[in-house]
Amino acid sequence: MADQKHPLCFVGFLLLLNLHGEHSMAKEVVPVGVVLDLNSPVGGVAERCMSMALSDFYAVNDDYNTRLALLTMDSGNDVIAAASAALDLMKNEEVHAIIGPQRSAQAKFVIELGRKAQVPIISFSATSPSLSPAQNPFFIRTALDDSAEVKAIAAIVKAYGWREIVLIYEDTDYGNGLIPYLMDAFEEIETRVPYRSAIPPSSNNIEIAKEIKRLKETNARIFLVHTTTSLGSKLFVLANNAGMMREGYAWIITEGLSALVDPLGPKVKESMQGVLGLRPYIPRSKQLEDFKRRWKRNLTLSKPNVKVTGLNLFGLWAYDTAWALAMAVEKAGTMHSGFLKKNASKSNVDLAALGISKTGQTLLDTILTTEFQGMSGKFHLIKGQLEPLAFEILNVIGETKRIIGYWTRQTGLSQELDDTGEVAYSISKVRLKQPIWPGDTTNQPAKLRIGVPVRKGSGEFLKVEWDPYTDKPIISGLSHDVFLAVLKALPFPLHYEFIPFMNKDRQSAGTYDELIYQIKLKKYDAVVGDTTIVANRSLYVDFTLPYSESGVSMVVLVKEEEKNNFWIFLKPLSLDMWLTTGAAFVITGLVIWVLEHRINSEFRGPPDQQLGMIFWFSFSTMVFAHRERMVSNWSRFVMIIWFFVVLILTQSYTASLASMLTVQRLQPTFVDVKEIRSNGYFVGYQSNSFVKGLLIKQFNFNESKLKPYSTPEEYHEALLKGINNGGVAAIFDEIPYIKLFLAKYCSKYTMVGPTYKTDGFGFDCSRISSGLPSRIFFSPTHFKGNP
Repeated sequence: MADQKHPLCFVGFLLLLNLHGEHSMAKEVVPVGVVLDLNSPVGGVAERCMSMALSDFYAVNDDYNTRLALLTMDSGNDVIAAASAALDLMKNEEVHAIIGPQRSAQAKFVIELGRKAQVPIISFSATSPSLSPAQNPFFIRTALDDSAEVKAIAAIVKAYGWREIVLIYEDTDYGNGLIPYLMDAFEEIETRVPYRSAIPPSSNNIEIAKEIKRLKETNARIFLVHTTTSLGSKLFVLANNAGMMREGYAWIITEGLSALVDPLGPKVKESMQGVLGLRPYIPRSKQLEDFKRRWKRNLTLSKPNVKVTGLNLFGLWAYDTAWALAMAVEKAGTMHSGFLKKNASKSNVDLAALGISKTGQTLLDTILTTEFQGMSGKFHLIKGQLEPLAFEILNVIGETKRIIGYWTRQTGLSQELDDTGEVAYSISKVRLKQPIWPGDTTNQPAKLRIGVPVRKGSGEFLKVEWDPYTDKPIISGLSHDVFLAVLKALPFPLHYEFIPFMNKDRQSAGTYDELIYQIKLKKYDAVVGDTTIVANRSLYVDFTLPYSESGVSMVVLVKEEEKNNFWIFLKPLSLDMWLTTGAAFVITGLVIWVLEHRINSEFRGPPDQQLGMIFWFSFSTMVFAHRERMVSNWSRFVMIIWFFVVLILTQSYTASLASMLTVQRLQPTFVDVKEIRSNGYFVGYQSNSFVKGLLIKQFNFNESKLKPYSTPEEYHEALLKGINNGGVAAIFDEIPYIKLFLAKYCSKYTMVGPTYKTDGFGFDCSRISSGLPSRIFFSPTHFKGNP
């Protein structure tokens, strides 16, 4: 028996040693709360990813002394439920940290509970900028702040030259928090936000459809959508039904939607064709590829009849969050459970009885300094949250999405990145690959609709022709060239299309006033052409500075003086001048006779001879043919003055007569508007122009005396007929057009009368919804010389 006791004692000793060894190797279990909306695409994926993260972490670090125990509670997409779950986890489970809650509105109250209990609140999905780790010391965001993507969004808008954009956002803390940052970013690039649409998440399809109808009525073409998937999916389906996902529109979605495009249903994806999205760039790695394969395999094995849900960005952030928390717990040392003040109340919602965590501050400090290479990239918290490496721009095409470029804070937009997130190369002015826009087209959406006048006659300013092969309009002329020259000087691209203002017969659809009013009716965004800046037009459109000279004047027929008139030798001097000259001759002869006849025998004789001498002497001096000798010095003095007068008179007469005989002399038929109006003569004007109103209101012409003309040839014919043959007395038009007309018919017509000032030609655009840049101006110095 004694021999049998020894073996039994040895066995007992070994058993005791084994039990002691197991006790010494026991792992400390650290409870961590998880608050998620488990039925959402984010919550379900995140829960599985965190479970896989802890499994992977402890498989690699089996010797660690701590083990996280995730206590998951479903908040059911409810703010109160999330707060209640978090309070229950802190009060009754005494968790050391809480991962979640999922939504920004839920996190707002839970963060306050964490601050009161000094329990770190770690969220990988509450991305609203209104939740700041700097202002909430126990809040950690293991994700990107939504405001981090604002610069990238602005870069896309600027690259495509969009000068207006409409914001559609969810009326929650998540949606409202980003709007101030977007407004500031768009202001920096001079892009206007004429309309903002805040849609409550509880809105039904009828309410959303009404808002979409209002958006469509604004004639906006560029939209930025910042909503969750539940609201965003309904929005795009209804927008597609309203015809707002066709060619000419552009849509951009923010990170919250872009990261969850894959789980969306086929109907939603079909409605989102051509949408541009923005999401954080995830560097490629072998670790990530292995994880994706395991994800698909595990999900298929657990649910063989269920379609595999793809990983999303929030799932990767959840994986890294669980990994970081496991590392921090181990680094922080032994986690002594419990709160400093025990909870006396049995109620789950008794805030007064909430204690203070013993380990909260230590764990918080450790998490903030934790760094490692995670699934989503480098895990490194700056001021309590992740900082972006880069953003990728995606284009929804078919059932997939195509990456068309990247954005980094250092280099802006580019087409490729290497594995480190640095720019590989960048080409093209836009610096993005060609996207497929809504409507399955590569044509740039939201082109400026520029109306152009259709008019007959010369096309020096603007001419509309038609391509015989494509049947598309071809625009040319000075106005067109000035417009293109300014576009080249802009620091951004400006896409446009010219739309002729015409009817079915390709004739002008109305007057220039009616053309410009189309801007107010939002049929055009701008008008390019020979449009005059007039005060009444400025009531509903904005004009650029003028690029041509201004003014309205009249052109009339000129009459030519007869060269071969027998009496042309009398024309150099007027009648008064002839009479004055004759009198001067007689008086000069008489003065000389008075001074000489007493002392000079040559001035004596019969009265008739002396009278003849008086006339003869003065006239003979014109050609210095006088033979009489003068004795008196006073006579000589008078003759000196008379010779000087005769010299000037003969030279002037000779020059004037020579000019009349060699140069054609033209005189306008009319020079005064009052004369034309008082005599009831007809006058012409350029058809469809504002000049008609000017003639009636300012010049007081009767409308029945006005005749419209379109071409220089019609001007010529009307003026040539004159007032007695069905023509007109004068044509009133703007000075640039009069100069064009006179350049062609310079020998027959002339511009007369005062110039009635206008502000010249300018381009006009809408005050409300134009995409034209607000700082484009045209100075008269841009245009030199006559048109």
